[in-house]
Amino acid sequence: MKITVLAGGIGAARFLAGLQRVVDPTSITAICNVSDDLTWHGLHVSPDIDSVLYTLAGEEGEHGWGVRGDTTVVLDELRALGGDAWFTIGDRDLATHLLRTARLLNGGTLTESTAALARARGVGVTVLPVTDDPHPTIIRTAEGDLSFQDYFVRRRAQGDVLGFDFPGADAARPAPGVLRAIGEADLVVIAPSNPFVSIGPLLLVPGVRQTLADAHARRVAVSPIVGGAAVKGPAADMLRSLGHEVSALAVASLYRGLVDLFVLDAVDEALLSEVRALGMDALAVDTMMTGDEGRERVARNVLAAAGFDADGLPA
Repeated sequence: MKITVLAGGIGAARFLAGLQRVVDPTSITAICNVSDDLTWHGLHVSPDIDSVLYTLAGEEGEHGWGVRGDTTVVLDELRALGGDAWFTIGDRDLATHLLRTARLLNGGTLTESTAALARARGVGVTVLPVTDDPHPTIIRTAEGDLSFQDYFVRRRAQGDVLGFDFPGADAARPAPGVLRAIGEADLVVIAPSNPFVSIGPLLLVPGVRQTLADAHARRVAVSPIVGGAAVKGPAADMLRSLGHEVSALAVASLYRGLVDLFVLDAVDEALLSEVRALGMDALAVDTMMTGDEGRERVARNVLAAAGFDADGLPA
C-alpha cells in the first residue's frame, strides 16, 4: 500500500506520527507546504518541513514546533546585541537550518536537503517539499501585505485577513517525486491542516491539483475544524474574515471535486448530510490527536474510514 499525505504544519505532523505507528513508515510519503519558508539571518528555514521531521523523529517541541527541550542561548545573545529576534530559533533547531542552508548554497535542492535531514534523524517516511522553487504566501490585510511569518509570528495572527497572494505559484515546479507520489498512491490524505495557507499553496503548484483530481487513489480529507473552532492555528479566524462559516462543512466545500471522503470529528456528526450534499462521502469519527495513543487512534480511524486495514488491504 502506498499512502500520500498532503501536509501543512503541526496537525499534519501529528497525523503522520500516528500513521507511522500503524503502517510501515516507508509506505508513506508526506508532501509538505513550503509557502511559509523564510530567510532568517541568512538561513533558510522551512517551518512545516521541520515540524514534520521533528515530530516523526519523536523530537517535537513542547509547543508543537522546534526541538523538545531546546535552549535559546544564541537567540538570547542575538537579542542582547540588538539583533532581530522576533522569530524563535532554538540552539538545536539552528543546526538544521545551518545544514540546510549550506547544502542549498552548494547547489543542492530543498528536496535533497530534506532527504538528508530525514536520514540523519532516522525518519522512515519519505518527506518531500511540494516544490524546490520559491513559493511564498503573502497575507493581504487592512494594514497592507505581509509575509506569512510576519503575519503569523511577529503579529501573532492578529487582524482580519482579506485574502492571499502566491507570487511564485505559476513559476513553481513540482519537486521530484511529488506528482508520482500522488498519482501512484492507493490512498491520498489531505491532513487536518489550514485549507488556505497549508493545503492551498500545495494545490497551486502546477500539476498538483490536476493530478489529485485525476488520481485513482481513494482521496480523503480530515477536517481541521472541530465543533466550530480550529484545533490549532488561525484557520477559524481566516474562515470568518473571508466570509465563510466556521465549520467543517465550510472546509469540505473548499475540497469539492478533490476528495471522495471527508472525515469530520464525531462532535460534528450533524453536518454529515450537508457534507454529502457536496458530492462526497462523509464520516464522523474521533479526530482529536491527544498524545501518541490519540494520534494512532485517529490514523486508524482514517484508514478504516477510507476502507483500508493496517496492512493496506480493503477492510
